[in-house]
Amino acid sequence: MSSQTASEPASEPDAEPATQHAGRLAVEVARGYGAQTMFTLSGAHVFPMYDGAVTADPPMRLVDVRHEQTAAFAAEATGKLTRTPGLAALTAGPGVTNAVSAIAQATFAGSPMVVVGGRAPQNRWGMGSLQELDHPPILAPVSKLARTIPTAAEMAAGMDEAFAVAGSSHRGPVFVDVPMDEFFNQAPAVVPNAGVLRGADPDPDAVRAVADLISAAARPVLVLGTDVWADRADEAALQLVEALGVPAITNGMGRGVVPSGHPLLVTKARGQALGTADLVVVVGTPLDFRLGYGVFGGKDGAPAARVVHLADSAGQVSTHADLAGSASGDLTAILTGLADAVTPSREWATWVSSLQDAVTAATERDAALLGAEADPIHPARVYGELVPRLADDAVVIGDGGDFVSFAGKYVEPKRPGGWLDPGPYGCLGAGLGAAIAARIARPSAQVALLLGDGAAGFSLMDVDTLVRHDLPVVMVCGNNSAWGLEKGPMQMIYGYDVAADLAPRTAYDEVVKALGGAGETVTDPKQIGAALDRAFASGVPYLVNVITDVEAAYPRATFGV
Repeated sequence: MSSQTASEPASEPDAEPATQHAGRLAVEVARGYGAQTMFTLSGAHVFPMYDGAVTADPPMRLVDVRHEQTAAFAAEATGKLTRTPGLAALTAGPGVTNAVSAIAQATFAGSPMVVVGGRAPQNRWGMGSLQELDHPPILAPVSKLARTIPTAAEMAAGMDEAFAVAGSSHRGPVFVDVPMDEFFNQAPAVVPNAGVLRGADPDPDAVRAVADLISAAARPVLVLGTDVWADRADEAALQLVEALGVPAITNGMGRGVVPSGHPLLVTKARGQALGTADLVVVVGTPLDFRLGYGVFGGKDGAPAARVVHLADSAGQVSTHADLAGSASGDLTAILTGLADAVTPSREWATWVSSLQDAVTAATERDAALLGAEADPIHPARVYGELVPRLADDAVVIGDGGDFVSFAGKYVEPKRPGGWLDPGPYGCLGAGLGAAIAARIARPSAQVALLLGDGAAGFSLMDVDTLVRHDLPVVMVCGNNSAWGLEKGPMQMIYGYDVAADLAPRTAYDEVVKALGGAGETVTDPKQIGAALDRAFASGVPYLVNVITDVEAAYPRATFGV
């Protein structure tokens, strides 16, 4: 277990043990940690979990899907959106292994989730029972914790540990499996009270040292990432930005912490900000390929920038970057401490003004593509029509390569907690699970799922789940009939491409219709807006299949290698 787990561990209430089967005990513990929905695909190994859900008072919502990957991606997205661990229950063997990619994504993204797997019965272990597989060694490399809960008597304590570990800094997935015979067994147990989960107190000397670095900088910039949201430090982050008057860039689920249109949000001037800053303070996100591995400055003759890394736990502080300072622990405490200790510089006004000018210039450049009349449709035009139609509380989900890269450039949320993308693991196929989770977690909000046509092939069958559970979602498919993120780079390297083309103009909207939803294909850029209006007004799962130009690739300086 992480050194930064529950600051107040779970405690047992003063009550007599009640005898229940292991599935009911598991659901009681999950409920105590805030889990309200169980995502699953029917399997006998986990039937006791279903009984625990339907007999609970009130019952726990059960959402059954068409592929276990969707259940796990839905639990992962629930963890992101609600900031409490999502829950998936999966049958043994292939049910568990189908979830590995989603669990890995949760590790890379710091998403709290608990996956409960079935397991072949212990009294038949080694005899060749159906789907007999020792799961924890497979899941251990991509989980915070992976273990077997061996008996019904240990279920309550084991599930308590699972949720505490998943929800503690640094957050992530936990996997437990339970032998089938023990899952059906009954045992006396007192369900522990859920612990209070928060990060460790930061080292005040480290915070003061970072404050001194910021105070001394001439051109500082903040980068606010996913863990700012996950650690519930979004309000403290915005207060810090506004109190100091320091420019900020957001990424991942940090998007929206500084709302779209805010004068100190300079994401559109990212290249200039990170290239000419003298101090870059990165908060709640790793110094990976998305941030140049932590190397900043050097643009237009500027010297290399000093780098500070602030993380929710010590293990997340970069070990490969050359850091001028760092601090770890509860991010609200760190950011509040900085707000109290930093002395803003008068020089910053000129620095901020130059970045604001760059934001204005970028916005003017973007306008041409956002309103492009090109035939085939330029993918940016989709966002020129979509963005004005998004409500402040919209949840926007990206599942794709090039098409979603354009979304990252043009979609700036008004509020935190409304943007989901594959994150640094780059996993396709997460979109339908995330859309299911978003519609449940935010029942009154718009939910817009942005699909590349390649990504659509991974999970579109789970539109059936949206239909069966009455979960209306607007899906927008950027259909360029290719694996666009691979086609261009392969041409650049070899002068040709193979295995990069898909069938031209596939009617993904007809797939959605066949599954009980609705949709349409758009080939004229002037018709995109009206199609989106019909989609949002429909009240059903609706896919707008936009045929886009395969030659209009997203301009990128790196391919992540």
